[in-house]
Amino acid sequence: MITINSYLHRDVLSDIIRRWMYDEALPSDADWIVRLVHFNHAYVSRYLDFFAVRIFRELHPHFFSRTIQIKGDLKDALVADPPVRNERIDELILDYRQNPGRFYRETPFHGTLYFTRRNGFAAYVGSSRIKRARRLAEKSARRIIDRIFDRIKDHADALADERARLLGIPRENLVTAPGDMTREFLIAEQRILDDLREKRPIAEDGGILEINDVAGVKVVSEEPEQRKLIELIGGFPDCDIIEEERHAGRYNATNLLIRFRPPREEILARPLDPGILNVMQRRGISPDEANPAFAEFVRSGEESVLLEIIFSNYQEMLESEIGRCIHEDRIIEQRLRQQYRGPLARNIEFLLEYLFVFPSSRQRELGELPIKIWNRYLPDYFDEILKQLFGIPTNHFPD
Repeated sequence: MITINSYLHRDVLSDIIRRWMYDEALPSDADWIVRLVHFNHAYVSRYLDFFAVRIFRELHPHFFSRTIQIKGDLKDALVADPPVRNERIDELILDYRQNPGRFYRETPFHGTLYFTRRNGFAAYVGSSRIKRARRLAEKSARRIIDRIFDRIKDHADALADERARLLGIPRENLVTAPGDMTREFLIAEQRILDDLREKRPIAEDGGILEINDVAGVKVVSEEPEQRKLIELIGGFPDCDIIEEERHAGRYNATNLLIRFRPPREEILARPLDPGILNVMQRRGISPDEANPAFAEFVRSGEESVLLEIIFSNYQEMLESEIGRCIHEDRIIEQRLRQQYRGPLARNIEFLLEYLFVFPSSRQRELGELPIKIWNRYLPDYFDEILKQLFGIPTNHFPD
């Protein structure tokens, strides 16, 4: 179904997502998804830090770093001490400083900023980040929705083919009224819903749905330096460059997809942070049990993971945060471009969000899934489910 290639035990997570879509949750899923979300977050954050430190040490031997929680800290660091100046850069920085609230400063950002010293000041040289659980749920849902939309269109096309056959004309000569197109689409959609409800497998001939960018590093560097660093990464014994992609246009950067074999034992040498220990303890796993459980999780998982590295020069990095191709604007555009927005699509989105936020709640038992994707619900119902999950009181007012 969905393979998240930055995670360990990704086949287990893929199987849980597939089964939940057919309303086939198991009691053991509650324990599994807690480990899959929290242990993976711990593992990804550690190997990402290991990899990022290696990269920035090559570029800036005396670098330092700090963790942040909101995007505004990154944007502030980016404009604090520009390494180059021109009319466009000055325009962007002035615009940001005059009205910073326009630039999505409060966007949650689980990441680390890296700096070097320049002219006695801290100069931003890059960052690393882990995709948040909600964004991961949203992206996973969008991939599944697009795949199912393709299946629905295939079924609708088959109905049109049958109409053309009955009329004795070639399909390309078939003129379809808007009402007939809508009817055929709804019939095809219902067929998919019936397949899910009756637990009949949905054809997945489009291949595995993969998400490769949960862990990412951004590096500010000029073109000659970029080529040197790419060659260096390609020579690391624990790394393989899987893909190199150049973006040109509104967004100009080089993306590398890296297969990385993290140093497991080095990662496991440090005990789990108190935050994860508290989460696990709320679920009946003591701190003395949590660290061995994490070690078993890591050692029994896949040897390699995928992560993304983005190289761009300073001006292009500025454009991606406060200029013509702001990352948050691109996220909004992706949401608006989604073709299929019916009840099935909304249900898939909620189901995936529920899966990824359940591990952060105090609820230990999974019980019956609160949503079946072939049913219809108002958005209010989703809100109530999340409130119940986190014990948020619901205000009931008399009629």
